[in-house]
Amino acid sequence: MTDHPTPPSTGSTAPPAATPSPSSSSSSSAGAAPARPYVENKPPRGVYVRVFIYVVATHVLLAFMSLLVVIATSR
Repeated sequence: MTDHPTPPSTGSTAPPAATPSPSSSSSSSAGAAPARPYVENKPPRGVYVRVFIYVVATHVLLAFMSLLVVIATSR
């Protein structure tokens, strides 16, 4: 049998809360702050860069297509 049995399912899809292991707490210093779980509050910077590029590219494409329509209707 394992040291940490799996708890019964509660129907929730949320991951269980992170708890420090007993072995790591005994080796840490008394004044150290407890470890906090990593929570991602905002998307990576690359997402903003890609969205900016996509928006600029679509507006440039739209401007080019509009220019073609304007030139075609003026002839």
